[in-house]
Amino acid sequence: MLFSGHPRTHYNNAPAHEVICQLRFPTILSINNVEPADFQEAIREEFPQYARRQDVSAPKITGLGGPAPKVEQQPPVANYNFLSADSQWKLNLTKDFIALSTLRYSSWEEFARQLDKPLAAFIKLYKPAYFQRVGLRYVNIFSRQRLGLEGEQWADLIAPAYIGPLREPDVVEDSFLNCACDLLFRLDSSCQAKIHAGLGRIKAAKADTPQDPEVKYILDMDLSMGGNVPCTLSAAGLETLHGHATRIFEGAITEKLRGTMEPV
Repeated sequence: MLFSGHPRTHYNNAPAHEVICQLRFPTILSINNVEPADFQEAIREEFPQYARRQDVSAPKITGLGGPAPKVEQQPPVANYNFLSADSQWKLNLTKDFIALSTLRYSSWEEFARQLDKPLAAFIKLYKPAYFQRVGLRYVNIFSRQRLGLEGEQWADLIAPAYIGPLREPDVVEDSFLNCACDLLFRLDSSCQAKIHAGLGRIKAAKADTPQDPEVKYILDMDLSMGGNVPCTLSAAGLETLHGHATRIFEGAITEKLRGTMEPV
């Protein structure tokens, strides 16, 4: 099934690798032109590390279909990075979006608390008209080795909707070089989900680091709310997306996998 009514559950062996929240707003040019000193001061206790980088935008092509199409290089975009003292939490601010990400996700409540102060400071200082897109993304990576499931088949751990051909009796799991599915569907009148699910190997960040040979299962859930979301409703919008994410995640795992992840 794609959705489950199973109660929201905390797991000691949760597979969340990275969680990202991004809120996009109509362009505020002053953010690109002036370093956000007042914003930094408001969040500096929680995010003491600061760096700025220049992101190169994709070129804009005009005149397609005409006799002389043009490729116009776009000016770089300032991306302000604020990191926690342990570098496990990162806040990004550009002229078009504000985002929070972490590699140390323990609960939705903690994530929401980490976002609360920066988001409130941003809204107070920059007064965006509204949010064009409110997004919440969970990148889950299941490792049979870490869970003590080396002898198990993915077909017994992941729900049929996401495992597809791996459940067929005339194939051997090891014969698959790749097996994945990509879904895009509406969740309600304002929300949608984009999901990538399938086998994969995780590449080491540095080229000289030994590569992990284990084949893992990746469940990448990118949920979003569109339309012009009032700033006062952005937190409620994220709560709605989190509720949808819970139903999708619980629907993607079998009882065998759920028990191995050690429900609390």
